[in-house]
This record gives sequence, structure tokens and C-alpha cells, in this order.
Amino acid sequence: MRIGITCYPSYGGSGVLATELGIQLAARGHKVHFITYEAPFRLQGYHTGITLHEVEVPSYPLFRYPPYLLALTNKMIEVARFCHLDLLHVHYAIPHATSAVMAREVLASGKGGAPRVVTTLHGTDVSLLGSDPGFADLLTWSINKSDGVTAVSAALARQTAEVMPVRRPIEVIHNFVDVAEYSRRPCRQLLTDLACRGPLVGHVSNFRSVKRPQDVVHVFAGLAKDSPAQLLLIGEGPELGPTRELADSLGLADRVHYLGRQERVAEILSCLDLFLLPSEQESFGLAALEAMACGAPVLAYDVGGLAEVIEEGQGGFLLPFGDIEGMVRRGAQLLTDPAMWQQVSEAGVARARRLFGADRIVPQYEAYYARILEGAAER
Repeated sequence: MRIGITCYPSYGGSGVLATELGIQLAARGHKVHFITYEAPFRLQGYHTGITLHEVEVPSYPLFRYPPYLLALTNKMIEVARFCHLDLLHVHYAIPHATSAVMAREVLASGKGGAPRVVTTLHGTDVSLLGSDPGFADLLTWSINKSDGVTAVSAALARQTAEVMPVRRPIEVIHNFVDVAEYSRRPCRQLLTDLACRGPLVGHVSNFRSVKRPQDVVHVFAGLAKDSPAQLLLIGEGPELGPTRELADSLGLADRVHYLGRQERVAEILSCLDLFLLPSEQESFGLAALEAMACGAPVLAYDVGGLAEVIEEGQGGFLLPFGDIEGMVRRGAQLLTDPAMWQQVSEAGVARARRLFGADRIVPQYEAYYARILEGAAER
């Protein structure tokens, strides 16, 4: 197949999934064309079968704001026409699905046919835009006009059906990890640099308020009372400054390490003894899956699709939303009971490989593409 993929190339779960999916599809013999405003951060180096097409947004005095939606639509038309795309797979509904549907309609009005459109929903495109009256109608139209729609969890599929009148059946295809990369192989240099003498606790996110990174600090503060643990914070975002200030105010400045944005995190996650993800909402929880696959037990709030990722004692534990004290108690239990830690870690690795390995999930996308191209899905 010849597949065009559009995503936000910045740090975040939707961009990670889209990029890793493109890499896996290319490795399986498909021709993949990324159509984005810059190279996705996980797309490093040359890959056989992958071409990057950058969207250039024109600057005209008439336009007060850069017309990205139109520029993206035009680039999709160009790439689809000259690269003979079979399908446009877009991640995030607005503006990507909107642009893809418009591109398909333009191409369908000419000669040579048009690619089908598959839209994958990732969460905030539904939870934020779906409840915004200014975008709800356009969001619903973009989803309903897609030839196929997938969601990264059953929880997200249910939420979508609840907040908008979606007429299109939603296929649940979970996120995945490349288990060859995400396995327990600690970064020795990092451990040397940190001069580790106690457990390592970690958190990875884009440090937005929905990720509740201050809760990470509060949980760590509780664990640090009776342990020489250290905390690794990976990523950047608007809440990083307040998070740092909180850690300093709690007297944790010398025990918290800020690693910034990291393109490849498997070796860092493999160093962790505990991973914290106290998010307010997670459509799936890709960071939790990546940590789990690397053998780091995960503690998270029981929100969104996380219950589809973590089963009690298999890779971690889910706590009621806001239960910082419970998270501290469970974390302390894991860090002081080696046999329990080993059991939870090994069960999580096995679960990640069994249910969420690329070799299991990518064929589901291929099969879904085939159904869409054959016209088996409802129009």
C-alpha cells in the first residue's frame, strides 16, 4: 500500500504512535509518506520506504494568521496525486481529518481517483474540541466524512460516542510498542552520572496541567521520607517551572533530576524502579505502556483507557483519582519488597509483549486499511 500519514510531529503520544506506525509499516514493505510541518521527533535518520513531505505555510499580507489548514490540504492533494496514495491516515481530528476529507473531495472531483481517509482519535481532540461549541460541528463532520475511524482505547471510543453524534463505527486499535527496543536494558552511563545509591522513580510527559506533574512531586516527597530515592523528570512543557518550584520548596532540589526532552527513552525507562503517571485523563497511556515494557512498575490514576493497559499487579497498579497517599503506600510497598517488585515487573513485561507488541497491533492496522480500501466499512 501507499500510505500518507499526518500527525503533530512534536512530543506527545499521538505523534509517537503515528511515527512508530509509519516505521513499522515501511519495514513491512509499504510505501509511507509523512505529510507534516516538520520531521516527527521519533523519525530519525533514513528509513527505507519512508518519504517526508513538509508543509509550507504561505505568508500573505491578506492573512492575519497563517492558513495552516489550507496549506496542509493542498500538500495532501499534491502528495496523493503524484505519489498515487491509496490512503491518508491522519492522527488527531482537527485539523488533520478536516484537511484529509477536503483533499479527498478535491481529488475525487478530478481524474485518477482519490485516497480513502482513516482518522485515528487520540483523546484531547475529542475531550477538548468535542465539548467546544465552536468546533463541535466541524469535528463531527470531519469524523463522519472519514472512510474509517479508529480509537486507541475502548474508553475513548465510548467517550466519543457520548459527546458527539458519530455515525461512523469506531474501530478500537490499541497503541503499541516495539518490544525489541522497549526492553529492560538500563543506560549504564546515566546510572553512573547519577551515582545511584537508591531507587529511581521517573515520569515522562509534555508537562501540561492534565498530566498533573505536581502530583508526581508530592508522591515522590512521600516516598523520599523513608528512602534514598531519586526522581527523574523527562520532557518539557508549561508546567515544568511550577513543578521545579514545588520540588525546591519541599527540600527535594538535590534529589530531582531534569533530563529535558529525550527522543529515545527506552534505556532511561529501563533504569527506573517505579514510574508515576498521575494524569487527570489518559485516552490510553502510551508512556505507561513503554515503562511497563521496560520492566518499570507503573502507578497511575484509574482514568480513561489506563485500565486497558494495566491490570492489577501486572505491570503496576491503578489508584483512585487524586489518591496521593495511596500511591505513596503502594510505591513504598514495591520499593521495599524485592519479590513483589520482581513479580509485578515481569508480569508487566509479559503483558506488554503479549497484548501490545508491534507484531500484534500493526497487522490490525493493515487489516483495517484493507477493509477500508475494499469498501467493507460503512460509508
